[in-house]
Formats: sequence, structure tokens, C-alpha cells
Amino acid sequence: MDIDKDYVIRLRRILHQYPEIGFKLPRTLALVKKELKNIGISYTEQYGLNSIVGVINPESTNFTIGLRADMDALPINEKNDVPYKSKIAGKMHACGHDAHTAILLGTAKALHAMRDQISCRVMLLFQPSEEGPESGAERMVADGVMDEIDVIIALHVDGWTESGKIGICKGNSMASQRSFHIEFFGQTAHATLPHTGCDALAAAVCTYNNIHLMLARKIDPFAHYVCSIGKLCAGTTQNVVPDYAEMLGTIRTFDMELDRFLFGQVEQIAKHAAKEYSVRAEVSSLLNMYNLYNDPVLTDLLTQSAGKVVGEENVVSIMPKLSSEDFSQFLTQKPGLLFRLGTRNEKKGITSLAHNSDFQIDEDALPIGCRIFVQFVLDNMKRIENESWN
Repeated sequence: MDIDKDYVIRLRRILHQYPEIGFKLPRTLALVKKELKNIGISYTEQYGLNSIVGVINPESTNFTIGLRADMDALPINEKNDVPYKSKIAGKMHACGHDAHTAILLGTAKALHAMRDQISCRVMLLFQPSEEGPESGAERMVADGVMDEIDVIIALHVDGWTESGKIGICKGNSMASQRSFHIEFFGQTAHATLPHTGCDALAAAVCTYNNIHLMLARKIDPFAHYVCSIGKLCAGTTQNVVPDYAEMLGTIRTFDMELDRFLFGQVEQIAKHAAKEYSVRAEVSSLLNMYNLYNDPVLTDLLTQSAGKVVGEENVVSIMPKLSSEDFSQFLTQKPGLLFRLGTRNEKKGITSLAHNSDFQIDEDALPIGCRIFVQFVLDNMKRIENESWN
């Protein structure tokens, strides 16, 4: 197969210099549209907000494979000293979505060139806001993007895995993500007369402590989960009882029943603490990422395809992660998987991890991602059958 390595790296560097966040991706979207037009691939913007879906072989509706790339960056100042360093202060592609977008465009170019040899339809999903508080994937799913897709795959660059290797985790691969927000409303008082007020901070501290007590006594020690408080703030000065406190936290798990139990416990604890301290508590949460389950059948098929590209010895099994990915939204509708593209290269000094200001990737790995996408399509274009999907 013919992968244009220079093309992929050039696009990645352009995207890296002009990172955009969330759903506000005008420059990124313009680049994707331009490249799809130049390649000769039709596309639509009817799914979600500021997303693009290209289609190869639109007439071949018997079987459809979806390939997805996320496009958004992070609010981080880049510290790398490279010629293609971010030109936008406070924004950086610190999670590799620039690489994902470039890889999918490189894949699109290769697949279009051999479209007469491909018997299925391929849909190319360019998604916004994977990092944002609102999921771009969720909005695309709500607008029906998965209705005509039979299976969907994606990749993510991985700073833990050596460049030239592919990491795959069968079954539960990444955790769900629920954020929760608790507000306590009390009554101010002079610090020397605490009994005349209602201490919102006291209720918040009580809630914090009791959440950790609950985790130690009500959750199976062998369960895989995270329940963390990342923010607790209250008060304005040293001699006033605070009338307001705010708490933010996150819950991660592979078990949606456990997720619901944990949040139910957090809510109950906050309400009880509020009653004890005569304040009012308001509790809300947002579940925008489900546990990411890599379908076993597709995992085996992807392993075979990847082995043809990098060699069987370079396809490695990796452990599940408690981090989250909104690719899981697509998997609520159809089977799919997300694999890891190794981009770590110690000889080149590329060892930093995602979401860091010095994050880098080994660009020599990018064409490998394209080749695996293409190989998977070629190997499975005649339809993947599995009775459990029906």
C-alpha cells in the first residue's frame, strides 16, 4: 500500500502550530475540508457540531467500516523548542489529536487511491471536543452518525509504548468518566460567633472526609475505580464563617453499576452533611464517557492486521487504563475498538506523556497508523460476521 509519509507529517505539523480547543475549530475544519476535496472524497457536516464525515465508496452500503480521529487540543502552553511549536499562546496539541487527524487524512488518501479494490463503504469521522466538558462524539451519535456504520475503529498515540509497536487491550480498555459538582449554601457569621451562622465549609469538609471513609468501607477492595476530589474552595477571609463552598470531583470505573452506586453514595453523603450543619446542598453530575469496551472479535481481527504491518512480535497486549475517551460514545451503538500507536522513542529523547507541556511523539510512527487502518479495511471489507452483534 502507498502511504505518503511526508504528507502525513506535513499536515501534523501544520495542525500542531495552530491548535484549537473544544468545538471551536475553524482552522482545523478548513484544513480537513480542503484536503478531502483535494483527494476527491465527498463529505458531510450534518452530524454533531463542527464535525466532518467523509465517505469512500458511498454506493457500497452492504457493509460500512468507520474510522475516527479527534481534532481538538488542550489549554496548555507548549515548552518544546521545535520548528513547528504552537503559535497560539495557551493552546497545545498535548494529546496527539493533531497526529490522529493527519493519520486519518493520510489513510483517506491511500484508501481513495485504491477504492476500486475495496468492496465496502468507509466513513471517516473527524470529531471535535474529545477533551472538552461536552463530548463531540455524543453529539455525533445523537445525530445518527452510527446508524449506517457496522463497526468502528480508532487509534491513540501512546507515550508509554515504543515507536514501531502497537498496544491492544481486549475487553474493558478505558474507564467511564463522571464529573460531579457539589455546592453548599449556608449563612455567614463573625468567626467569634460561629453558632449564629451556618458553616458551608464545615459541611464540605465533612463530605470530603466521609466520601473517603465510604470508599474504604463500602467498595470492594478488588474493584477497579477512582473517586477523587479535585477542588474544594470556600470563604473570603479569615474571620467570617463561609456561607458558600464548592466541591468538584470525578468518578472512573469499568462497571457502570458501580459508577451509579458511587455517585449515589456521594450525593447521599453531601445531603446528610448539609443537614447536619444546617446548610443546603445541591449535587449534580455529568456522565459524558462510558467505559470503553474493545470488542473481542474486532480485537483479534485488528491484531492480525497490525501483525501484517509491524510483525506479530510488535503487537503487544497492554493493561486497561483508568483514563477515559469519548470514543466510547460510538461503542454504545455498534462494536468497535481503540488501539494504541506507540510513539515513544528514548533514543530521540521522546519520552514525555500526554497532557504535559513537553509532550512529543515520534513522527516516524505516523505512517504505521495509516497502514494499520488500511490493512484492517482490506482484510475485513467483505463484512465481519458475529452472531452476538445481532
